[in-house]
Amino acid sequence: MQKHYSVWNNCLKVIKDNVPAVSFRTWFEPIVPLSLENEILTIQVPSPFFYEYLEEKFIDLLRKTLRKELGEDAKLEYSVVVDRSNYTNTQISAGAETRGSAVTYPWAGSQKLSNKAVTPPLETPKGSFNPFVIPGIQKLNIDPQLNPDKSFDNFIEGECNRLARAAGLAVSSHPGGTAFNPLFIYSESGLGKTHIAQAIGLQVKTLYPEKIVLYITANKFQTQFTDARLKNEINNFLHFYQMIDLLIIDDVHEMAGKPGTQEIFFHIFNHLHQVGKQLIMTSDKPPVELQGLEQRLISRFKWGLSAELSVPDFKTREAILKKKAYRDGIELPDEVAAYLAQNITSNVRELEGALISLLAQSTLNRKSISMEVATEVVDKLVKNVRVELSIDYIGRIVCEHMNVPIELLHSATRKREIVQARQIAMYFSKNLTKTSLASIGQQIGGKDHATVLHACKTVTNLQETDKRFRMILQDISKKLQV
Repeated sequence: MQKHYSVWNNCLKVIKDNVPAVSFRTWFEPIVPLSLENEILTIQVPSPFFYEYLEEKFIDLLRKTLRKELGEDAKLEYSVVVDRSNYTNTQISAGAETRGSAVTYPWAGSQKLSNKAVTPPLETPKGSFNPFVIPGIQKLNIDPQLNPDKSFDNFIEGECNRLARAAGLAVSSHPGGTAFNPLFIYSESGLGKTHIAQAIGLQVKTLYPEKIVLYITANKFQTQFTDARLKNEINNFLHFYQMIDLLIIDDVHEMAGKPGTQEIFFHIFNHLHQVGKQLIMTSDKPPVELQGLEQRLISRFKWGLSAELSVPDFKTREAILKKKAYRDGIELPDEVAAYLAQNITSNVRELEGALISLLAQSTLNRKSISMEVATEVVDKLVKNVRVELSIDYIGRIVCEHMNVPIELLHSATRKREIVQARQIAMYFSKNLTKTSLASIGQQIGGKDHATVLHACKTVTNLQETDKRFRMILQDISKKLQV
């Protein structure tokens, strides 16, 4: 047996006794020893992610076992496969070098990279793994998972979405080639995040048919990752996602509290971004307000553009109704469209649901669509719905109860009673509305989201320790009940 195989097999015997069986199968069995020259052992790993994971989790163990076999001058060099179609690899001089008692890692500063063809590793799977279909399917046949109805043609532009739509069109024209990478779209539910994200995907497929586009929810991504881990197919899972030219992750906030999913997405994100591929993510909150996600992920979400979708105004709601009615072949009188738009204001999904209910009522009762039918539909939809308070109304109630002039609430004064009233208004605004922290701060004194977070924490702490303050909050809460 050649010496590099012998040395590596001896290392594996030690490693196997020091790591869980699953970790050994996943992270060490796929490694192929390539050569041993001048105390430098070169091993081939299947991907950049594989290399990064070994460096992060197992470098101490690798260093100790290699020194045991080759002595204190032992070094380790990785041969990283970056293109599985022709097995091009990247050489990374990544060995631990001992200088006295200090250990230095040359790759941590600058990496010396060179490409050359190498023999395919024995563990290389045939074909491309595709978690959506049977493994082995050609990558050009990957289904983008897009809904053809969610196009830009069917997306009504308004003040509520103009920035996101404009950024989406720019990304569609030059995916991966704009400053909007990643493009992070956020809003409350039902305001069009998924529509605009899929519209970008559809446009890219129209302009660049050869590009690989994929839309997937964060929840489905998590399920696929779990399945791949159970089947010991992490590398195949990773290679599949590294092929994507435009990756759309919907509801990325659902990765919160799932460290394994976040870790592999972090490496997928890094790879795609570094090679100029486009990433799009949607969430119910801006990056700065996401909880349960690693800071390194959140920082990357901020690299590109964050665009908010807000509640559409009356004209936009009316235009959405007319567009959908026209597309579905429904004769919708102008007065009915205006009535629906005036009374259903929460989100686009409820607005479209009202139109469907209106059509159903009209069909079942064999009546034409009229104001009478529209009134019945609206009464059923909004009858028991709690009206959301406005931040301005909350501010007025707080100031009235605390005998503070409303104009001082929005001033820069630091008087104790004014600051406390401002903090209470922010606290109730956060708990009783769906408005983002940044927007709350902007509307109450022109503050930032960090000030709102501090205010909420201060109010929460005070009500737990100060009985009089707790009574004030209870009285204001009663006045705000609707």
